[in-house]
Amino acid sequence: MRTKILILVASGLTVAAPALSQTPPSRPGASPQAFSPDPQSPRPIKARDSVWIEQLTWMEIRDAIQSGKTTIIIPTGGVEQNGPYLVTGKHNVILSATAEAVARKLGDALVAPIVPFVPEGTIEPPADAMLYPGTISVEASTYTALLRDIARSLKAHGFKRIVFIGDSGGNQKGMREVAEELNKTWGGSETRALYIPEYYDWPARQQWLAKRGYREVDEGLHDELSAAAIMLSVDPHSIRMKERVAAGKFTTNGVTLAPAAKIARLGRALIDHIAEVTAQAIRGRR
Repeated sequence: MRTKILILVASGLTVAAPALSQTPPSRPGASPQAFSPDPQSPRPIKARDSVWIEQLTWMEIRDAIQSGKTTIIIPTGGVEQNGPYLVTGKHNVILSATAEAVARKLGDALVAPIVPFVPEGTIEPPADAMLYPGTISVEASTYTALLRDIARSLKAHGFKRIVFIGDSGGNQKGMREVAEELNKTWGGSETRALYIPEYYDWPARQQWLAKRGYREVDEGLHDELSAAAIMLSVDPHSIRMKERVAAGKFTTNGVTLAPAAKIARLGRALIDHIAEVTAQAIRGRR
Protein backbone atom coordinates (compact mmCIF):
# COMPACT_ATOMS: atom_id res chain seq x y z
CA MET A 1 0.00 0.00 0.00
CA ARG A 2 1.45 3.41 -0.99
CA THR A 3 1.70 5.91 1.94
CA LYS A 4 0.81 9.50 1.24
CA ILE A 5 3.10 12.08 2.92
CA LEU A 6 1.98 15.54 3.92
CA ILE A 7 4.88 18.02 3.85
CA LEU A 8 4.72 20.93 6.25
CA VAL A 9 7.25 23.77 6.01
CA ALA A 10 7.50 26.06 9.03
CA SER A 11 10.47 28.17 10.15
CA GLY A 12 12.68 26.32 7.76
CA LEU A 13 11.73 22.89 9.15
CA THR A 14 10.30 20.06 7.03
CA VAL A 15 7.90 17.74 8.87
CA ALA A 16 6.45 14.58 7.38
CA ALA A 17 3.11 13.19 8.62
CA PRO A 18 0.91 10.36 7.38
CA ALA A 19 -2.26 11.44 5.57
CA LEU A 20 -5.67 10.45 6.92
CA SER A 21 -6.93 7.02 5.76
CA GLN A 22 -9.37 7.06 2.84
CA THR A 23 -11.02 3.78 3.95
CA PRO A 24 -14.46 4.44 5.47
CA PRO A 25 -15.23 2.72 8.76
CA SER A 26 -17.20 -0.52 8.55
CA ARG A 27 -20.86 -0.14 9.42
CA PRO A 28 -22.07 -1.89 12.60
CA GLY A 29 -23.01 -5.49 11.97
CA ALA A 30 -20.83 -5.82 8.88
CA SER A 31 -17.66 -7.11 10.49
CA PRO A 32 -16.26 -10.50 9.44
CA GLN A 33 -17.25 -11.87 12.84
CA ALA A 34 -20.87 -10.85 12.29
CA PHE A 35 -21.05 -12.90 9.09
CA SER A 36 -19.15 -15.91 10.39
CA PRO A 37 -20.06 -16.66 14.01
CA ASP A 38 -19.20 -20.05 15.46
CA PRO A 39 -21.99 -22.39 14.26
CA GLN A 40 -21.96 -24.00 17.71
CA SER A 41 -22.34 -20.75 19.64
CA PRO A 42 -24.80 -21.21 22.53
CA ARG A 43 -28.19 -19.58 22.12
CA PRO A 44 -28.33 -16.65 24.58
CA ILE A 45 -32.14 -16.37 24.86
CA LYS A 46 -35.17 -18.64 25.13
CA ALA A 47 -36.45 -20.00 21.82
CA ARG A 48 -39.68 -18.59 20.35
CA ASP A 49 -42.58 -21.00 19.82
CA SER A 50 -42.99 -20.88 16.05
CA VAL A 51 -42.84 -23.50 13.31
CA TRP A 52 -41.98 -20.97 10.55
CA ILE A 53 -38.25 -20.83 9.89
CA GLU A 54 -38.49 -17.23 8.67
CA GLN A 55 -39.79 -16.29 12.14
CA LEU A 56 -36.96 -18.09 13.93
CA THR A 57 -33.30 -17.22 14.43
CA TRP A 58 -30.64 -19.47 12.95
CA MET A 59 -29.81 -20.65 16.47
CA GLU A 60 -33.43 -21.56 17.16
CA ILE A 61 -33.59 -23.53 13.90
CA ARG A 62 -30.28 -25.28 14.64
CA ASP A 63 -31.43 -26.30 18.10
CA ALA A 64 -34.84 -27.41 16.80
CA ILE A 65 -33.15 -29.71 14.27
CA GLN A 66 -30.82 -31.09 16.93
CA SER A 67 -33.82 -31.77 19.18
CA GLY A 68 -35.43 -33.93 16.47
CA LYS A 69 -37.41 -31.51 14.31
CA THR A 70 -35.99 -32.90 11.08
CA THR A 71 -39.11 -32.63 8.91
CA ILE A 72 -39.50 -29.47 6.85
CA ILE A 73 -42.63 -28.52 4.90
CA ILE A 74 -42.26 -26.52 1.69
CA PRO A 75 -45.69 -25.00 0.89
CA THR A 76 -46.42 -23.63 -2.58
CA GLY A 77 -49.21 -21.12 -3.12
CA GLY A 78 -49.59 -18.55 -5.87
CA VAL A 79 -50.60 -15.04 -6.87
CA GLU A 80 -53.50 -15.17 -9.28
CA GLN A 81 -56.99 -14.04 -10.25
CA ASN A 82 -59.47 -15.26 -7.63
CA GLY A 83 -62.71 -13.57 -8.56
CA PRO A 84 -63.93 -10.13 -7.47
CA TYR A 85 -63.86 -10.78 -3.72
CA LEU A 86 -60.81 -12.87 -2.82
CA VAL A 87 -57.30 -11.40 -2.81
CA THR A 88 -54.77 -12.60 -5.37
CA GLY A 89 -52.77 -14.26 -2.59
CA LYS A 90 -55.67 -16.59 -1.69
CA HIS A 91 -53.57 -19.73 -1.67
CA ASN A 92 -50.88 -18.11 0.49
CA VAL A 93 -53.48 -16.95 3.03
CA ILE A 94 -54.83 -20.49 3.25
CA LEU A 95 -51.36 -22.00 3.61
CA SER A 96 -50.50 -19.60 6.42
CA ALA A 97 -53.02 -21.56 8.48
CA THR A 98 -52.92 -25.08 7.04
CA ALA A 99 -49.15 -25.49 6.78
CA GLU A 100 -48.67 -24.46 10.40
CA ALA A 101 -51.46 -26.80 11.50
CA VAL A 102 -49.80 -29.71 9.68
CA ALA A 103 -46.44 -28.99 11.30
CA ARG A 104 -47.94 -28.81 14.78
CA LYS A 105 -49.83 -32.08 14.30
CA LEU A 106 -46.62 -33.80 13.21
CA GLY A 107 -44.70 -32.42 16.17
CA ASP A 108 -41.30 -32.82 14.56
CA ALA A 109 -41.70 -30.36 11.69
CA LEU A 110 -40.90 -26.79 10.75
CA VAL A 111 -42.25 -24.84 7.76
CA ALA A 112 -40.26 -23.07 5.05
CA PRO A 113 -41.51 -19.73 3.68
CA ILE A 114 -44.50 -20.11 1.36
CA VAL A 115 -43.42 -20.19 -2.29
CA PRO A 116 -45.74 -17.61 -3.89
CA PHE A 117 -44.39 -17.77 -7.43
CA VAL A 118 -45.72 -20.70 -9.44
CA PRO A 119 -46.86 -21.39 -13.02
CA GLU A 120 -50.06 -19.42 -13.60
CA GLY A 121 -50.20 -19.36 -17.40
CA THR A 122 -48.21 -18.16 -20.39
CA ILE A 123 -46.65 -14.75 -19.80
CA GLU A 124 -46.18 -13.66 -23.42
CA PRO A 125 -48.77 -13.64 -24.80
CA PRO A 126 -50.78 -13.69 -21.56
CA ALA A 127 -53.02 -16.71 -21.08
CA ASP A 128 -55.09 -18.29 -18.31
CA ALA A 129 -54.72 -16.36 -15.02
CA MET A 130 -52.14 -14.09 -16.66
CA LEU A 131 -55.00 -12.38 -18.49
CA TYR A 132 -55.84 -10.63 -15.21
CA PRO A 133 -53.84 -7.87 -13.48
CA GLY A 134 -51.88 -8.87 -10.41
CA THR A 135 -51.19 -12.44 -11.47
CA ILE A 136 -47.52 -13.40 -11.34
CA SER A 137 -46.44 -16.44 -13.32
CA VAL A 138 -43.14 -18.26 -13.73
CA GLU A 139 -42.03 -20.82 -16.28
CA ALA A 140 -42.30 -24.46 -15.17
CA SER A 141 -38.51 -24.75 -15.36
CA THR A 142 -38.10 -21.71 -13.09
CA TYR A 143 -40.56 -23.18 -10.59
CA THR A 144 -38.90 -26.59 -10.43
CA ALA A 145 -35.42 -25.04 -10.21
CA LEU A 146 -36.58 -22.93 -7.28
CA LEU A 147 -38.09 -25.91 -5.47
CA ARG A 148 -34.97 -27.95 -6.11
CA ASP A 149 -32.65 -25.33 -4.64
CA ILE A 150 -34.87 -24.70 -1.63
CA ALA A 151 -34.91 -28.43 -0.87
CA ARG A 152 -31.14 -28.76 -1.34
CA SER A 153 -30.55 -25.84 1.01
CA LEU A 154 -32.71 -27.42 3.70
CA LYS A 155 -31.06 -30.82 3.30
CA ALA A 156 -27.67 -29.16 3.80
CA HIS A 157 -28.83 -27.95 7.23
CA GLY A 158 -29.84 -31.41 8.43
CA PHE A 159 -33.51 -31.84 7.55
CA LYS A 160 -34.27 -35.49 6.75
CA ARG A 161 -37.85 -35.35 5.42
CA ILE A 162 -38.53 -32.57 2.94
CA VAL A 163 -42.26 -32.34 2.30
CA PHE A 164 -43.92 -30.57 -0.64
CA ILE A 165 -47.55 -29.46 -0.33
CA GLY A 166 -49.32 -27.14 -2.77
CA ASP A 167 -52.61 -25.26 -2.53
CA SER A 168 -53.19 -24.85 -6.25
CA GLY A 169 -53.70 -27.29 -9.09
CA GLY A 170 -50.93 -25.92 -11.28
CA ASN A 171 -48.35 -26.51 -8.55
CA GLN A 172 -48.75 -30.25 -8.29
CA LYS A 173 -46.87 -31.58 -11.33
CA GLY A 174 -43.69 -29.64 -10.56
CA MET A 175 -43.63 -30.70 -6.92
CA ARG A 176 -44.04 -34.35 -7.86
CA GLU A 177 -41.29 -34.16 -10.47
CA VAL A 178 -38.84 -32.45 -8.13
CA ALA A 179 -39.51 -34.94 -5.32
CA GLU A 180 -38.89 -37.86 -7.67
CA GLU A 181 -35.73 -36.28 -9.05
CA LEU A 182 -34.31 -35.48 -5.61
CA ASN A 183 -34.96 -38.98 -4.30
CA LYS A 184 -32.94 -40.39 -7.19
CA THR A 185 -30.13 -37.92 -6.53
CA TRP A 186 -30.20 -38.54 -2.78
CA GLY A 187 -30.41 -42.32 -3.07
CA GLY A 188 -28.58 -43.98 -0.21
CA SER A 189 -28.77 -40.92 2.04
CA GLU A 190 -31.02 -40.43 5.07
CA THR A 191 -32.94 -37.63 3.37
CA ARG A 192 -36.20 -38.15 1.48
CA ALA A 193 -38.36 -35.77 -0.51
CA LEU A 194 -42.10 -36.34 -0.12
CA TYR A 195 -44.80 -35.01 -2.41
CA ILE A 196 -48.17 -35.12 -0.63
CA PRO A 197 -51.11 -34.90 -3.09
CA GLU A 198 -53.56 -35.66 -0.27
CA TYR A 199 -53.21 -32.06 0.91
CA TYR A 200 -54.87 -30.66 -2.22
CA ASP A 201 -58.00 -32.79 -2.59
CA TRP A 202 -60.85 -30.47 -3.54
CA PRO A 203 -63.50 -33.21 -4.00
CA ALA A 204 -62.74 -34.42 -0.46
CA ARG A 205 -63.12 -30.89 0.89
CA GLN A 206 -66.45 -30.53 -0.89
CA GLN A 207 -67.63 -33.84 0.57
CA TRP A 208 -66.54 -32.68 4.04
CA LEU A 209 -68.63 -29.53 3.63
CA ALA A 210 -71.60 -31.45 2.21
CA LYS A 211 -71.69 -33.70 5.28
CA ARG A 212 -72.18 -30.53 7.31
CA GLY A 213 -75.06 -29.36 5.19
CA TYR A 214 -73.24 -26.99 2.84
CA ARG A 215 -73.95 -27.50 -0.84
CA GLU A 216 -72.83 -25.04 -3.51
CA VAL A 217 -74.09 -24.15 -6.97
CA ASP A 218 -71.39 -22.86 -9.31
CA GLU A 219 -71.75 -19.12 -9.99
CA GLY A 220 -68.95 -18.94 -12.55
CA LEU A 221 -66.50 -17.21 -10.19
CA HIS A 222 -63.06 -18.39 -9.07
CA ASP A 223 -64.35 -18.62 -5.52
CA GLU A 224 -65.88 -21.30 -3.30
CA LEU A 225 -66.85 -21.99 0.30
CA SER A 226 -63.82 -23.94 1.53
CA ALA A 227 -61.44 -21.15 0.54
CA ALA A 228 -63.73 -18.38 1.76
CA ALA A 229 -64.29 -20.06 5.13
CA ILE A 230 -60.60 -20.63 5.78
CA MET A 231 -59.67 -17.13 4.67
CA LEU A 232 -62.43 -15.62 6.81
CA SER A 233 -60.98 -17.40 9.84
CA VAL A 234 -57.49 -16.07 9.03
CA ASP A 235 -58.23 -12.54 7.78
CA PRO A 236 -61.74 -11.21 6.99
CA HIS A 237 -60.16 -8.46 4.87
CA SER A 238 -58.82 -11.11 2.48
CA ILE A 239 -62.37 -11.93 1.36
CA ARG A 240 -63.55 -8.28 1.56
CA MET A 241 -66.12 -9.07 4.26
CA LYS A 242 -67.19 -5.50 5.11
CA GLU A 243 -67.37 -4.44 1.48
CA ARG A 244 -69.44 -7.48 0.51
CA VAL A 245 -71.83 -7.04 3.41
CA ALA A 246 -72.33 -3.40 2.39
CA ALA A 247 -72.98 -4.43 -1.21
CA GLY A 248 -75.26 -7.36 -0.30
CA LYS A 249 -72.72 -9.83 -1.74
CA PHE A 250 -71.78 -11.83 1.36
CA THR A 251 -72.45 -15.20 -0.26
CA THR A 252 -70.52 -17.66 -2.38
CA ASN A 253 -72.07 -20.13 -4.81
CA GLY A 254 -75.47 -19.67 -3.19
CA VAL A 255 -74.21 -20.20 0.37
CA THR A 256 -74.43 -17.29 2.80
CA LEU A 257 -71.26 -16.41 4.70
CA ALA A 258 -73.27 -14.90 7.54
CA PRO A 259 -73.02 -15.05 10.41
CA ALA A 260 -69.28 -14.57 9.91
CA ALA A 261 -68.39 -16.11 13.28
CA LYS A 262 -70.12 -19.36 12.30
CA ILE A 263 -68.33 -19.57 8.94
CA ALA A 264 -65.01 -18.72 10.60
CA ARG A 265 -65.55 -21.66 12.97
CA LEU A 266 -66.27 -23.81 9.92
CA GLY A 267 -63.00 -22.58 8.40
CA ARG A 268 -61.01 -23.47 11.50
CA ALA A 269 -62.56 -26.94 11.58
CA LEU A 270 -61.68 -27.41 7.91
CA ILE A 271 -58.09 -26.33 8.58
CA ASP A 272 -57.86 -28.98 11.28
CA HIS A 273 -59.36 -31.60 8.94
CA ILE A 274 -56.93 -30.79 6.12
CA ALA A 275 -54.02 -30.83 8.55
CA GLU A 276 -55.00 -34.21 9.96
CA VAL A 277 -55.37 -35.79 6.50
CA THR A 278 -52.03 -34.34 5.41
CA ALA A 279 -50.20 -35.34 8.58
CA GLN A 280 -51.48 -38.89 8.26
CA ALA A 281 -50.27 -39.03 4.66
CA ILE A 282 -46.82 -37.80 5.69
CA ARG A 283 -46.58 -40.32 8.53
CA GLY A 284 -47.59 -43.08 6.13
CA ARG A 285 -44.65 -42.36 3.85
CA ARG A 286 -41.91 -42.55 6.48
